Amino acid sequence: RNTKMSKSGIAIGLNKGHVVEQLPKESRPASRKGRAQARVKNVRAVIREVAGLAPYEKRMIDLIRLLGGGADKRIYKVAKKRLGTHKRALRKRDEMKNIYAKMRSAK
Repeated sequence: RNTKMSKSGIAIGLNKGHVVEQLPKESRPASRKGRAQARVKNVRAVIREVAGLAPYEKRMIDLIRLLGGGADKRIYKVAKKRLGTHKRALRKRDEMKNIYAKMRSAK
């Protein structure tokens, strides 16, 4: 159990000890880890715009175009083979679906 009780000022008992005011803890730099900053997002967007899609990403878009709604499993398999992990494959599948949706709405 990690429930902290306030000190009672008494030398014995479960919540023994001197009564002190708890200072608020500062957030550690490690808690920011993995969060994309605005600059990084912009750089990635420019690179995506200039470089375009990778060949396997183009294949995923083609699968979406050909198979439609039933393409989820096939697209996942392509992404998983290229990216290696389940989470990355799911994220990439969603990203490709969003890109395809934008392409269709742009037409």
